[in-house]
Amino acid sequence: MPETPYLLIDMAKTRVNIQAMAEIAEANGVRLRPHTKTHKLPSLAKRQMEAGAVGITVAKISEAEVMAQHGIEDIFVAYPLVTESKVERAVELSRTIRLIVGADSYEGARKLSDIAGRHGHVLNVRLEVDTGFKRTGVPYDEAVALADQINRLPHLSLTGIYTFRGATIDGQATLDLERAGIEEGQLMVKLADEMRNQGISITDVSVGSTPTGRYAAGVRGVTEIRPGTYIFNDRMQAKLGVSTLDECAAAIVTTVVSRPAADYCIVDGGSKTFATDVQPGTEPLQLKGFGHIVEAPDAVLERLSEEHGIIRLAPHHPFRVGDRLHIIPNHICSTLNLHNNVYLADGELIDKVPVLARGMLE
Repeated sequence: MPETPYLLIDMAKTRVNIQAMAEIAEANGVRLRPHTKTHKLPSLAKRQMEAGAVGITVAKISEAEVMAQHGIEDIFVAYPLVTESKVERAVELSRTIRLIVGADSYEGARKLSDIAGRHGHVLNVRLEVDTGFKRTGVPYDEAVALADQINRLPHLSLTGIYTFRGATIDGQATLDLERAGIEEGQLMVKLADEMRNQGISITDVSVGSTPTGRYAAGVRGVTEIRPGTYIFNDRMQAKLGVSTLDECAAAIVTTVVSRPAADYCIVDGGSKTFATDVQPGTEPLQLKGFGHIVEAPDAVLERLSEEHGIIRLAPHHPFRVGDRLHIIPNHICSTLNLHNNVYLADGELIDKVPVLARGMLE
């Protein structure tokens, strides 16, 4: 058995999750372009494409380079590229695969066009629109004007628009995933129609995260969804009602290294093992602790220091030093990025696999 702590992935559950989202996309007549930030593994990206995905989504040009090196030939970098070196790399990569890049400003788009032109090349680009999440994206009311400006740049082909809204309504987190997804789709379809009325040829309307994708996919005019977490699911998705805990395919395996008292024990996974970006006790999920302990659902992974996880127990819990516990993290995407390797379990076989796109931040 591997040394703890390690990230264990149940491949049977992973295959079921991959197939379920592929069927949602197919049933709604939309393309599936999963975000690979969740797994960062070319081998799993290939499984998603074999199940019906048209390509993948990444956030960084370095992730795209890793995926392309391992045979993925249709990649969307859903992030503004604004530095010369990154645009140069995008131009180079787009000579060998189908690459789409994101933009959310005229300054950024002009840089894309200028550098592509220097190489006698045309880049495919999508305009990112803020539909309420207040992250990157041109403000919704300014999107048509910016699309018109980008459409006039000589070395860009404006193929579509995209957004990330997540499980939010009016900028606030929500548990009403159906309403959030439908509104997200409707907002973007309306915007695409306005752009077409201005003579801008928009073919791609790309929306939808794991919580909202299945609902956004049903909006007439949406062409693509980009969920990511669905491949494994996690405690956050289970609390949202997107999956059950039993459908979560990834868990951290830890060892009890100390039981100083009847009401708590210590495991060998801390903040360098579990991501802490989804904090306990926050709206709307109100999660208790930093993960779900499979062997003791009523126990709470209450505190994390760098190398220690402190689990609050009831005295009846029998855990002793040396016991192994499986803990489903609150957020799998950022948890996986903490690990150099993952362990894929398929029946009795456990395969150690390097996370090839881990840490690809540049």
